[in-house]
Amino acid sequence: YIHSLDNIRLAEKISSEQEKKKFKPKIFIQVNIGEESQKSGIDPMNLVSFLDNCRQQLNLDIVGLMCIPPISGDTNKFFKEMHNLKNQHNLSNLSMGMSSDYMEAINHEATFVRIGSKIFGARD
Repeated sequence: YIHSLDNIRLAEKISSEQEKKKFKPKIFIQVNIGEESQKSGIDPMNLVSFLDNCRQQLNLDIVGLMCIPPISGDTNKFFKEMHNLKNQHNLSNLSMGMSSDYMEAINHEATFVRIGSKIFGARD
């Protein structure tokens, strides 16, 4: 899996490499769900055109969406929005939720969660 496709240049590179290597990875598009300038990801308003380009022009196997919502904010709202985007675009997977909010993410049908600090403890 590739969990963080966030721009067209990377999408084109993956497309080119998958043809050369005869291997088609499953890919999550990273969505900048909080529209934060310091974070990478596709703006939710541009998701339709980016997704169509990835699927139709670049022949990428897009299986889901990924996000990291704003630290200060209602994560529930952002997870709900991601769930709606997943359903609108007929995708199977959501990669969202971290150690502090993974249960909320699961309640919104997250299929992948990142819970490193729950397992390994806080970073030093």
